[in-house]
Amino acid sequence: MSAPGFTTTVLAVGGSLLLAGLLGAAIGQTLLCLTLAALIAIIVLLVRVYRLAVTVENNRFIPDARYERLRMRSRRLSLQLRDLRSAAAALPDAAVLLDGEGRIRWFNHASEDLLGLRRPQDRGVPLIERLRESTLGPWLESGAREPLNDVPAPNRPALRLGMVMMPFGQHQRLMLGRDISDLMRLEQVRQDFVANVSHELRTPLTVIHGYLELLDPGEQPELAPVIAEMRVQSERMGQIVEDLLMLSRLETHQPLQEEHVAMRPLLATLRKEALALSHGRHHIELQERTETDLYGSVRELHSAFSNLVSNAVRYTPTQGRITLIWERTEDGARFTVEDTGYGIPANHLARLTERFYRVSSSRSRDTGGTGLGLSIVKHVLNRHQAQLHIESEPGQGSRFSCLFGSMRLLKPVRMDA
Repeated sequence: MSAPGFTTTVLAVGGSLLLAGLLGAAIGQTLLCLTLAALIAIIVLLVRVYRLAVTVENNRFIPDARYERLRMRSRRLSLQLRDLRSAAAALPDAAVLLDGEGRIRWFNHASEDLLGLRRPQDRGVPLIERLRESTLGPWLESGAREPLNDVPAPNRPALRLGMVMMPFGQHQRLMLGRDISDLMRLEQVRQDFVANVSHELRTPLTVIHGYLELLDPGEQPELAPVIAEMRVQSERMGQIVEDLLMLSRLETHQPLQEEHVAMRPLLATLRKEALALSHGRHHIELQERTETDLYGSVRELHSAFSNLVSNAVRYTPTQGRITLIWERTEDGARFTVEDTGYGIPANHLARLTERFYRVSSSRSRDTGGTGLGLSIVKHVLNRHQAQLHIESEPGQGSRFSCLFGSMRLLKPVRMDA
């Protein structure tokens, strides 16, 4: 109890006794009034002393309890941090933490094996400076904005890595590298198998299709529907084989046979193909809004554009509209195929370029699609550093756009009369 509080209590008790004495003298019961006043004063003092004792006791234990809680929390955080570091260190993937300036703050053991980093000398060193001469140098110098696939490991060239750089924390970045050597071997096995099977199927299918062409439905009218269906399916199998062979060639990463691609005749050819495939069922329009040409492979670009056009014809109902557009953009040029077809639900868009992926299996069979067209388009555009952009709304139609950068654009060649 503080000094002012003690003085106040003494004065209050003294005043109470004095008032009790005066009151007792007035009624003739001085002793009784003083006794009662004294008892009340004692009770008040005991209550205040008890409260003071409780306050002192609480003040004595509160700091200890807070300290204990903080100590236990700090211990738990330390254990969690230790477990996290142990788990990160044991990861088979390389993990490198960079600060805002691109300097190495931390890396795990797999980074030593796959990337050739060494501790402690590489801590605090700029990652670009450390790996500039390796296969990762150009990727890091370009900003590492896009994932890097199938690159030799700097420390072990026989291994193939997949690399990705992602934001981490505040102004930090985390680089991850995964050994994808087994995946690449399996992918090579798959590519070889598809290529070999496609080549082996081509000859017997050609023979079957040839014999079917020799059959005259007029000689046996009852078999005419069967012969017609066999011819359709034979042609479809042949187209699947050709598409598989085309994909195999694209996936082998053979050097691109680049040349000047004149867009005007190519666009005219695409329109003729669309009209032939449509048989007059659609309104087909060509809008050539620029005279710009491309630099690339005529064969591959024609294959990619033709797949987009044929898809539009196949999946657009009769009397629908199909528009082919060639135009300039701020960053380059764009070839677009618009249609008023069935449209594609949003949950299917991300998987459209997968091999044999179908939004509707029955509709694809009815229209003769192979399920490989958009996969071919994606590979061709990747080889030309271009992108495929897809917009679609069910019941309204679709818009497939091939976006080419300015480095692929050429001025048209003028032929003198």
